Amino acid sequence: MEIIYFKEIVSTQNYLLDNLKEDYCVWTEYQTDGIGSRGKTWNGERGNLFFSFAINKNKLPKDLPLQSSSIYFMFQLKILLNNLGSQVKFKWPNDLYLKNKVAGIITQIKNDIIIIGIGVNTKHSINFENLDIEVDNYNLLISYLEFINKKISWNKIYESYRKEFCSNNFVTSENIDLSKAILNKDGSITINNKRMYSLR
Repeated sequence: MEIIYFKEIVSTQNYLLDNLKEDYCVWTEYQTDGIGSRGKTWNGERGNLFFSFAINKNKLPKDLPLQSSSIYFMFQLKILLNNLGSQVKFKWPNDLYLKNKVAGIITQIKNDIIIIGIGVNTKHSINFENLDIEVDNYNLLISYLEFINKKISWNKIYESYRKEFCSNNFVTSENIDLSKAILNKDGSITINNKRMYSLR
């Protein structure tokens, strides 16, 4: 995967949407108008890690439901960070948490290419929380890209996440108690007989 660094950028996600290129990763340690989930922004503080990468959906694991791409890619970051000594947990459908949010992910599809954007508070955070271990942003990025390049099956990621899902006992910002939810094989959840694929 080709990697390009910007000292400062408006948004890594928007850059790839405007300059669509397969097997391409853009990263920075400061973005001025980043995209968050559900129409929110993810600007973060200078010095943190922000990156987006583009993959043709035909190169994803065959068993991966596209609607669960955020879970698939973010849970792998969670595994990597745990292996490095962090205690971060995954909160459905797209965040990493300690006591507060540490990292978020957004996925978008343009033509046949899926664009994944991730922000991680590796150094500083005013509104959320920063990572509980010391990492070098570039080394973390490279380690993550190498990790996802293994193309672990969705089934393996799902089984790992399923074991942790109910034990996290998160209540979302929309006051949805995830401890009462059932995690479905396609990454959706069921609460009170209602299936949900996102918090939108």
